[in-house]
Amino acid sequence: MEGASLDAVLERITYANEETGYTIARVATERSGAELLTVVGPLLGAQPGESLRLTGRWTSHPRYGKQFEVWSYTTVLPATVQGIQRYLGSGLIKGIGPKMAERIVGHFGADTLRVIEEEPGRLVEVPGLGPKRTKMIGAAWEEQKIIKEVMIFLQGVGVSTSIAVRIFKQYGDQSIDVVRAEPYRLADEVWGIGFKTADTIAQAVGIPHDSPQRVKAGLRYTLSQAADDGHCFLPAPNLAADAVKILDVPADLVTTCLEELAAAEGVIREDVPAGDATVPAVYLVPFHRAEQSLTATLRGLLTTSGDRLRAFADVDWPTALTWLKTRTGAALAAEQDQAVRLALTEKVAVLTGGPGCGKSFTVRSIVELARAKRAKVILAAPTGRAAKRLAELTGHEATTVHRLLQLRPGGEATFDRDNPLDADLVVVDEASMLDLLLANKLAKAVAPGAHLLFVGDVDQLPSVGAGEVLRDLLAAPGIPRVRLTQIFRQAQESGVVVNAHRVNNGQSPLVRDFSDFFLFACEEPEEIAALTVDVAARRIPAKFGLDPRRDVQVLAPMHRGAAGAGALNLALQDALTPARDGLPERRYGGRVFRIGDKVTQLRNNYDKGAAGVFNGTVGVVTGITPEENRLTVLTDEDESVDYSFDELDELAHAYAVSIHRSQGSEYPAVVIPLATSAWMMLQRNLLYTAITRAKRLVVIVGSRRALGQAVRTRGAGRRHTGLTHRLDL
Repeated sequence: MEGASLDAVLERITYANEETGYTIARVATERSGAELLTVVGPLLGAQPGESLRLTGRWTSHPRYGKQFEVWSYTTVLPATVQGIQRYLGSGLIKGIGPKMAERIVGHFGADTLRVIEEEPGRLVEVPGLGPKRTKMIGAAWEEQKIIKEVMIFLQGVGVSTSIAVRIFKQYGDQSIDVVRAEPYRLADEVWGIGFKTADTIAQAVGIPHDSPQRVKAGLRYTLSQAADDGHCFLPAPNLAADAVKILDVPADLVTTCLEELAAAEGVIREDVPAGDATVPAVYLVPFHRAEQSLTATLRGLLTTSGDRLRAFADVDWPTALTWLKTRTGAALAAEQDQAVRLALTEKVAVLTGGPGCGKSFTVRSIVELARAKRAKVILAAPTGRAAKRLAELTGHEATTVHRLLQLRPGGEATFDRDNPLDADLVVVDEASMLDLLLANKLAKAVAPGAHLLFVGDVDQLPSVGAGEVLRDLLAAPGIPRVRLTQIFRQAQESGVVVNAHRVNNGQSPLVRDFSDFFLFACEEPEEIAALTVDVAARRIPAKFGLDPRRDVQVLAPMHRGAAGAGALNLALQDALTPARDGLPERRYGGRVFRIGDKVTQLRNNYDKGAAGVFNGTVGVVTGITPEENRLTVLTDEDESVDYSFDELDELAHAYAVSIHRSQGSEYPAVVIPLATSAWMMLQRNLLYTAITRAKRLVVIVGSRRALGQAVRTRGAGRRHTGLTHRLDL
């Protein structure tokens, strides 16, 4: 069906759904004059100020009247002086902001774009534009031109503008060649492109549905999806069945391609023991290597003859512990005593236990004794917040694991087997968050003879990345461990601690007995969302004097839905950081970023900041500079990090985060919306993890039925990992 065509300048986006791309926007056309028209449809990636050629049809909405339904769009260069000024001032060309755009267009008028294109040297005629800035604008324009060519091709094969920018950044002038010949590479090599997008592109460039290239890419995608769900491998029958479903091709073709992939070592096949039987496991190469490497490293550390803490092999423990009591002001309980001795005499050990059982005091005691013997101690944790807390509790400097290892672009560590850390004792807190790949990098950096202590709460959610290292270590008989179980008297007065343990034991929390644990009961997701915002943004700050941005964190079981983290972020942003006239803001896809916004990093980026910015890092937007295409974030590690506007897909708002993303962090107050619509996610370890993130206060907002379901449900089955079996051999 042939559609209508509409040339328009995008003035503003009033709504954008990030997941579907559906957008509602207001545009200006030559005919509409000052009156703006409404357009609806897939416009994700288009920026205010751009001139668009829209294809679609005119429709009439019963409430909103006449509007244009967009089927597809391309960007075109503007023709009018007003359009040129808007285009140049939109932040698309580095070096030109709104004021400079006004000056340039004031000087050159309708001839502006031709001058930038053909005679960029003439830009120095504009007051305030020196040779340096002129050169920068010329280079940015040239890059834009190449991007536009690539864009036109990519839009022709169904790729949105924002993804096209990423493809261009990865491959530059080679973009079109890669997309034509090897579209499935995109899924492995370009952040934000999954198999499904690559598959759509492949279809558009004519790669057959049953091509071995497609099936092999689909198998690798299925394994990477499993890794995103925490699995280090998939049993071959599960992998084949999942791939058949995703690819819609015959099972025998999948089996043949899997055999070819394994023969070429694109994947690794290995029989892994499971109880009395074995599982035909299929691994992506990095996970297989990491399991083997971590096993060999831990065995090597345990069995090496040297000992960098040799002083503790024949120490007079009663005297040492008496001295320790004078330092810390408290005696160790029996379990803590055992843990302290274990960490200082065994070269690899695990310390686990729930809140209120004295893990932190035990770690502090271990560090005090080690330092008394002049040992070099390194403390680390997976997140910035956890490292800060560890430093406060021990009085000893602590760092994130990423910074400790000095990970470089590509993820390789500066400290490794050939260049180990100069430490006698390495303590890693919040070890439940350590995924297989990071645990392997860390263990490799520990020097032979040094001691490695993993500390964490094994009942919390496992790591976001693949593996469940802490649980696997505790299940391996050869790894020394202590589990702290005694809740100290002072902790028994805390509703947060008592109810965390009740939930962990399958008992309902007590919601009327404590001044730091509340349930606000309501049923409908919309009502839960509204009350959650009211509690987090207004009631808690008013009653407890806490800062709603810094001290209060909303933790949702899931991202989607009316009471999910996505919708709550929009509502909390409106409540805490509303739009204000005169303050700059920047839209990217379905998100609007404003100064003061609480944000989180969505992927590891080794090129950002002094030593990389990592998935889960939280910060606050401190600056938006349109003429420099720049947004600045102050992270919770007190580092100021710049993002160019086309990198904003790496950031999401963090007023509300999923409980999974909150691991390793601690907040004065936590608000947990629980709706029955999140039924599949409502599990005991999820609720337990959320409660244990709170230092002073927990407020659950939602349905008693949803709370009961979370307490009753033991949680998902074990992940597919082979670490315990390897350590047990």
